[in-house]
Amino acid sequence: MIRMLLWVLGGALLGGIVHLATVLVLPSLATQDAYSRIAPIARVNAVTPLPPPTPESAAIPFMDPAFAISVCRYDLSDGPIKFSVPVSPAYTSVSFYTRSEVAYYAINDRAAGRRVIELDLMTTEQRNDLPGDEEVTAADRLIVESPTVRGLILIKALASEPGLLPIARSTLAAARCVVQQ
Repeated sequence: MIRMLLWVLGGALLGGIVHLATVLVLPSLATQDAYSRIAPIARVNAVTPLPPPTPESAAIPFMDPAFAISVCRYDLSDGPIKFSVPVSPAYTSVSFYTRSEVAYYAINDRAAGRRVIELDLMTTEQRNDLPGDEEVTAADRLIVESPTVRGLILIKALASEPGLLPIARSTLAAARCVVQQ
């Protein structure tokens, strides 16, 4: 009886180890992640509107059709990015993801408290290279540090009614994601 119990316990332990290893390794082996799906349709360091989702195809899985969505595929190797987007009448959110789809920062229009969400995106090294005696205070300038050089910025504007979707799209058309000079 004890021998059988040890076999069952050993099998469960081995199964748990295999399961955990599989769950941890599979995301790094996936070839159709969000960054790979967006790369053919979005230029680097430019805001690109995503087409409305359909049941057959969507650039990003589980997209909500009530949102107008744009994306900026950024590359910080040429320098920091200056990002800005005007807020829409209903709701606007901006989310930052690494190349491997790890979310590291998000802000919405309520948290920004302004009519335009503006920020500087840079790596830690680029942040350390900023002059220490700048006259600009933290309250005047929002700086987001990216853990990686490449990633995605996902911009969403809510259309509270289907007829307001063109207004949400026009709001996102004014978004900018450019390398600072």
